[in-house]
Amino acid sequence: MYLIVGLGNPGKQYEATRHNMGFDTVDILVEKHHIPQSGVKCNAMYGKGSIGGEKVIVMKPLSFMNLSGGPVRDMANYFKIDPETHLIVIQDDIDLEPGQLRIRKQGSAGGHNGLKDIIQKLGTEKFLRVKIGVGAKPKGWDLADHVLGRFAPSERKIVDEAIENAADAVEKIITEGPDAAMNAYNRKNKEK
Repeated sequence: MYLIVGLGNPGKQYEATRHNMGFDTVDILVEKHHIPQSGVKCNAMYGKGSIGGEKVIVMKPLSFMNLSGGPVRDMANYFKIDPETHLIVIQDDIDLEPGQLRIRKQGSAGGHNGLKDIIQKLGTEKFLRVKIGVGAKPKGWDLADHVLGRFAPSERKIVDEAIENAADAVEKIITEGPDAAMNAYNRKNKEK
């Protein structure tokens, strides 16, 4: 069984912001694979279903981004999921161009506070991540203002495609393994 975590912030005011790429991807997975919502557990909205014949739990922490680790740890413990082999975290990444994907098997938080909290609470950096590019903050901008902001209309189409691709990448990780997903998605760059 896989635990698939979409990172984001709850509440209408955060919908469609750069920081909510994980939430948006989980929504696509839920819709595409008809995963019924199971309610709230461990301070997260979650659902149980299957992707490619594999049982999955999908979740969106309700703790706000910077405190994502507690709900992820608690859900993994509750369902007895080993984070190092069966956790997939979907996140935004300012080091990637809008629309670009990068799949990693492990690594540091890279300045992402939600990821930093997950690493701290789990006590390991060894878990899969699907990173969705949201672009670097403009010079002189506050980072929080950038990641809590919305995309320009000109970027929206490529970002929506990236969210769909991220959902497909999660499916490929589950059905064919992380290496196959990395080969398929890590070399794709944004078309200009």
